[in-house]
Amino acid sequence: MRDRLRFILRRFGERLWVKPLVVCLLSIGVAFLATLLDDTGVAEYLPEVAAESVQRLLGIMASSMLVIATFAVGSMVSAYASASSTATPRTFSIVVSDDVSQNALSTFVGAFIFSIVALVALQNDYYERAGLFGLFLLTLVVFAAVVVIFVRWVDQIARLGRLGSTISLVEAATVEALQRRRRAPTLGGIRADGAVHGGTPVYAGSIGYLQRVDVPALQACAEHQDLRITVAELPGTFAAPDRPLAFVQTEAGVGSEINVDAIARAFTIGEDRKFDEDPRFGLIVLSQIGSRALSPAVNDPGTAIDLLGTFIRLFFMWCAPADGGEQKAPSYDRVTVPELSIDDMFDDAFTAIARDGAGIVEVAVRLQKALRALSASGHAGMEQAARRHSSLAFARAEHALTLPEDLEAVRRHARPGDGA
Repeated sequence: MRDRLRFILRRFGERLWVKPLVVCLLSIGVAFLATLLDDTGVAEYLPEVAAESVQRLLGIMASSMLVIATFAVGSMVSAYASASSTATPRTFSIVVSDDVSQNALSTFVGAFIFSIVALVALQNDYYERAGLFGLFLLTLVVFAAVVVIFVRWVDQIARLGRLGSTISLVEAATVEALQRRRRAPTLGGIRADGAVHGGTPVYAGSIGYLQRVDVPALQACAEHQDLRITVAELPGTFAAPDRPLAFVQTEAGVGSEINVDAIARAFTIGEDRKFDEDPRFGLIVLSQIGSRALSPAVNDPGTAIDLLGTFIRLFFMWCAPADGGEQKAPSYDRVTVPELSIDDMFDDAFTAIARDGAGIVEVAVRLQKALRALSASGHAGMEQAARRHSSLAFARAEHALTLPEDLEAVRRHARPGDGA
């Protein structure tokens, strides 16, 4: 339930209207909160505040906040467009989820609504002496909040949408997804050994990307129907009519009584891939950023070289011990789930950069250094994958580099005995 709630909240976080709506509702409540002081009998102990001064403050806020909110929206849209054009359109969902920008927009809109509601209530003599003093204090608090958040937001918007900032956001999202998967490599189920053998196939009810597998829901279906469920595809897979998402086995080996629809509902299908449940997507997006940087139109090999360093950090983190101790023991004994393939992860990360950077000697050399470092990680699967990609990268460099000295520089840094 907690994972499902987190997944849903993340989807709401990608909608710009959610936080402003919540803050607007809160601001309306705050505008009427000051009247609580009128019922406490403390009016004689509070200083008297002129209604005209509070009205002038609220008028200034009402006239300025809407303009600032409009300016904020324009700046955010420009930043999102910049992120899509300089990095890749796949980064939009993570850039638009930036908390600082969303909080700033929500504060500006909320302050505007607060000032309008408070002005209407003030002009209709809704507040008495104590309530007026409380409204004055709340107005000062809102002013202070707007100033602090505006200054912080200006610093953030200057970076939002820039290539370096976008790469940092994608890396952070990938780290979070990798750490979550590292703690539960099989999503809480039993580890699958080899290929799936037999069973009733379960297909998606729609076509799109598999965004989430609800393993607890699969466990509940398996217990209710006395089944064994083997998950065939992980989040990130494109669900098509000819590609089973899972296979179901019964004790008697008969699948006619299986509630396939209930099992299919445990697989969330959407139009796009998501970072939080799909660690490979983060690697793909970073690789796409590097590939775009190596295109003739951009010609920025430095970004690709920086991204190779990012991949080294991510893969060393992946093979390190899980945070908080050992990996979680399987919690769902009727659901079998495959682990992420380290070969697939290496393909996601390095294939595009190796292909597009094969003719740039500094990128080819840095790629060999990165793969050499990963081959020394002590992880058997990672060492084998690094050797394979080192050989492939050198083969691509042999076809792309025309100067023998450049090819020799790549050869010196390639892993010995791997076809180089």
